[in-house]
Amino acid sequence: MKEGIGSHSLWSLPIVGNVHSDTILTTWLAMAVALVLLAIVGRSYKTPVAGKTQTVLEGVIDYISDMVYGSLGKRGEPFVPFFIAMFIFIFLMNQFGVFPFKALGLPFGGSPTGDINTTIPLALIVFFLIQFMTIKLKGLGGYAHLFKPIFLAPINILEEVVRPVTLAARLFFNIFVGELLFIIIASIVNAKVTVGPVNLSIVVSVLPFFIQFFNFFVGTVQAFVFTLLGIVYLSLAIGEEH
Repeated sequence: MKEGIGSHSLWSLPIVGNVHSDTILTTWLAMAVALVLLAIVGRSYKTPVAGKTQTVLEGVIDYISDMVYGSLGKRGEPFVPFFIAMFIFIFLMNQFGVFPFKALGLPFGGSPTGDINTTIPLALIVFFLIQFMTIKLKGLGGYAHLFKPIFLAPINILEEVVRPVTLAARLFFNIFVGELLFIIIASIVNAKVTVGPVNLSIVVSVLPFFIQFFNFFVGTVQAFVFTLLGIVYLSLAIGEEH
């Protein structure tokens, strides 16, 4: 199966129109993997000795919890499960690009976060959560800081509005570029390119192994960055004043 840059299989749905079916199916698969993983970890608590998976997950949970409490104080307690779930979900979606599902002819595959239609809703969830909690806790007075000083109000408002755009774009482009590297390398290998006496296709055939590690690292970092920025943006809006 030949994969094009940014190509997606489509479903045509009433009212909604065309949607990226491969992105949707892979997202559902990531949800299922997350549920199974967490169920396995939950069952591991029945044994007296913690396993490696449990230890790693507990470390992630403790780290994110500390970030939430450090930024939001006691107000952050209700948001700990939300940000933990967000990190795990984005991390898993980022890593799905490692598996060659599409190359095997399956109707899913690739990283859902390599599709802007996934990263925009994720960013909007964070954005609307912030607006909802700002109004709930502070009322419209929670937006007073946007008008201080008054002559900077347009810039402050623009900065507030474009936050979900930058949040979505940062995650999308970092994951998309990683997948793009695979497609470029595959194209060079299939084209049997030679430069003088050097068979470039054979030389670059080893690069996917290094790109795999690179993409895993980038996917982990970007899941962390997205979660961290969400926490920071929320703390700027509703964090306890010291």
